[in-house]
Amino acid sequence: MNSRGTSYLLKDSIPLTEFSASGPFEGHDLLRRGFTCVKNELLPSHPLELSEKNFQLNQDKTNFATLRNIQGLHAPLKLQMEFRAVKQVQRLPFLHSSNIALDTLRGNDECISFEDILNDPSQSEVMGEPHMMMEYKLGLL
Repeated sequence: MNSRGTSYLLKDSIPLTEFSASGPFEGHDLLRRGFTCVKNELLPSHPLELSEKNFQLNQDKTNFATLRNIQGLHAPLKLQMEFRAVKQVQRLPFLHSSNIALDTLRGNDECISFEDILNDPSQSEVMGEPHMMMEYKLGLL
């Protein structure tokens, strides 16, 4: 066989980046982007829908403003640093995480809410192949 191996056969081949589809006919990557849903692209149908979607963010802003007025600037900054640190600690992407530390910081650990009853990890649509999900998170794919 040739001393160059099989690399000379691939000299005139098309790179995969040029071969991939783009534009309106692009294939949907289910593993990386999840299921397509037209509902996510629609405008809010009710005036309160946008308010409910941003409820936690608005509640955090109100709590930080109150905390700043009562205890000074250091208290909300310290709490925001703790929130950021807790959000960075996660399980592997294919495992369900309860985020108990974040719930404890927000004071939601003693409340029973909708997510506690109907958020069963065995019914999750995010389950995928662990190796592929980890390679994507590490930037190997």
